[in-house]
Amino acid sequence: QVQLVESGGGLVQAGDSVRLSCAASGRTFSSSASGWFRQAPGKGREFVATINWNGDSTDYADSVKGRFTISRDNAKNTVSLQMNSLRPEDTAVYYCAARIPGVGTSPLARMYKYWGQGTQVTVSS
Repeated sequence: QVQLVESGGGLVQAGDSVRLSCAASGRTFSSSASGWFRQAPGKGREFVATINWNGDSTDYADSVKGRFTISRDNAKNTVSLQMNSLRPEDTAVYYCAARIPGVGTSPLARMYKYWGQGTQVTVSS
């Protein structure tokens, strides 16, 4: 079993940077691909970024490519999302997610078994 807890959200201005962190408990997290998703009011859950178990493979949504960076520290059981050049359209609840061990990355939310409770990021113009 894996439990995920996000932190680092808040209210920022357009152009600012924010770093989200996801702390995981559970022995299998370091063997699992992880991802970040977001959900804006009235919209479905949207893929943001994903990283494989050892961090050498990442993928991003086109809307965040070049602005966001996903990383992980398996020694600390954490996954982070560095968000730069934030825009008002980045406003959403951001969720950390993890897959079962032994499978690769995916941009599909239904492929992730474990989810955090989410952290709000609000970008004002």
